[in-house]
Amino acid sequence: MKVITANRLLNGDVVWLGENAAWVERVTLAKVFDGKDDVDSGLAIGQQAEKNQEVVGVYEMDVTLEEGVIVPVRLRERIRAAGPTTHPQFGKQARAVSA
Repeated sequence: MKVITANRLLNGDVVWLGENAAWVERVTLAKVFDGKDDVDSGLAIGQQAEKNQEVVGVYEMDVTLEEGVIVPVRLRERIRAAGPTTHPQFGKQARAVSA
């Protein structure tokens, strides 16, 4: 299982490809792709968004489902999903507390 990720070009935020080709700010809202053809179609959408200067650095990343929630496999991707490891009051983790 994979999701497509990138950084939003306007502000640098980490984003994931969600339903209807929308870029979402939470990995838990990402569309999961399974199988080479499915992943390739997701990458094609991401690459088009990169050409349209919406995002930069599009790539696929491995995820698992833990209790029905999308969780990145690699530590690097878990950090990108949570926000910075320093000054957590400014990252995505700060927004989760206030939401």
